Amino acid sequence: MITERPVHRRGPGVAKRAPRETRRNRAAVMRAYLALTKPAIVELLLVTTVPTMILAAGGWPDLVTFAVVLIGGALAGGAASALNCYIDRDIDQLMRRTKRRPIPAHEISPRAVLIFGLTLAVISVVVMAAFTNWLATALTAASIFYYDVIYTMWLKRRTPANTFWGGVCGAAPVIIGWAAVTGTVDPMGWALFAVVFFWQMPHFYALAVKYKDDYARAGIPMLPVVRSMRRVNFEIILYTVLTLASSFAAWALGLGLGPIYGVTAIVMGLAFLAEAIRFAYGSRGGAPVKPMRLFHLSITYLTVVFMAIAVDALI
Repeated sequence: MITERPVHRRGPGVAKRAPRETRRNRAAVMRAYLALTKPAIVELLLVTTVPTMILAAGGWPDLVTFAVVLIGGALAGGAASALNCYIDRDIDQLMRRTKRRPIPAHEISPRAVLIFGLTLAVISVVVMAAFTNWLATALTAASIFYYDVIYTMWLKRRTPANTFWGGVCGAAPVIIGWAAVTGTVDPMGWALFAVVFFWQMPHFYALAVKYKDDYARAGIPMLPVVRSMRRVNFEIILYTVLTLASSFAAWALGLGLGPIYGVTAIVMGLAFLAEAIRFAYGSRGGAPVKPMRLFHLSITYLTVVFMAIAVDALI
């Protein structure tokens, strides 16, 4: 844990530097707490939630509901991530990708992280309960529980299917946003859920290939660690195709989505599939595997497709 250094009063110069040093320490602690919430992941969750709410409302949703879901969703995502850091503190210190997180870096104590994560979780659920409806609130609480207890504590460490089943959490914000606006989840909401759910496999498998040695060192049975690259490549292409199929199914439902979304889904979907095929067949041909190219393109795909949902719904 970061603590303030004692001030040794040996002269006026030292006394003057102490407040600046204290501010630096406080800023470092604030940055560490922010890092626990994994802002990049929270941002990606909101990228899918906001357009979904706009589509569900047929335009801009009620301002209070909109703000509450953004705040409650960000708090819930941050809570799940912080609790994930607490639970995974034993393996985070073994992995190059995670050893600089606040707990293995000894910036914040595990106990403080646990309290922080639980506090955010309670606040997020209370906020959702106070200003939305029972379904959105229940889904918010369930998503935190599922991610930290079912996925992080159990599935992640025991089965190579962890990414598949963990995909439920990543796609949950879509139906939470839909439920907050409408009080229910209809077929369009589930179609968008399916897009995000299937998208996560090629997205995270690419990351797992990049950090295969890290996961192996920590004893995490990610698919690239325990299966052949041929199997990994097959699943990447399979789930990319299912992502595209789900995006087209959402368009076929015809509920508020027009040509802007349709053209975007086709163009971005074909680009996503082409990169997945390039990744799979490039690795078979002996060419250097570039998993992060697929990883970053997958983020671009999801962002652009959901932006198209918002534009189509508003127009």
